[in-house]
Amino acid sequence: MRYLAALAAFIAAACLEIGVASAEGVVVSDGWARASIGAAANSVAYMTLTSKRDAADRLIAVATPLAERAELHDHLMEDGVARMRPVDGIDIAPGELVTLEPGGLHIMLMGLTDKLEPGATLPLTLSFEHAGDVSVELPVQPIGHRPKTHQHGDG
Repeated sequence: MRYLAALAAFIAAACLEIGVASAEGVVVSDGWARASIGAAANSVAYMTLTSKRDAADRLIAVATPLAERAELHDHLMEDGVARMRPVDGIDIAPGELVTLEPGGLHIMLMGLTDKLEPGATLPLTLSFEHAGDVSVELPVQPIGHRPKTHQHGDG
């Protein structure tokens, strides 16, 4: 029994190390946060959300102890001008992937309490309508970081 508990703890730690976490029916993967620029008090976080549930779920809130506020945002084009707007939630259909990425849905971190340095981690709690809270540690990547692109769906 001790062996199984140790194995479970090892697997959980390994999953967090590679940016994967899950709650009842929701998997969070490929997460990362962008390093903050100079004295800037804002940054951003990205990830992929996957629903393993038979019913839809919704990301409704996000929090971190390293920022005064963390909000769900979308990146929209209005009259040829790029704008970010807060959203009240992010829907996740059963079996679907939702990617939070540069130029689209993302998590805005406002009022950082300290500079986010490459190589550090950002603790984040994601609150889902049905799955509850999921805690993740996202690696902080350098300013110019470009994640690998993934082909999902009919690409």
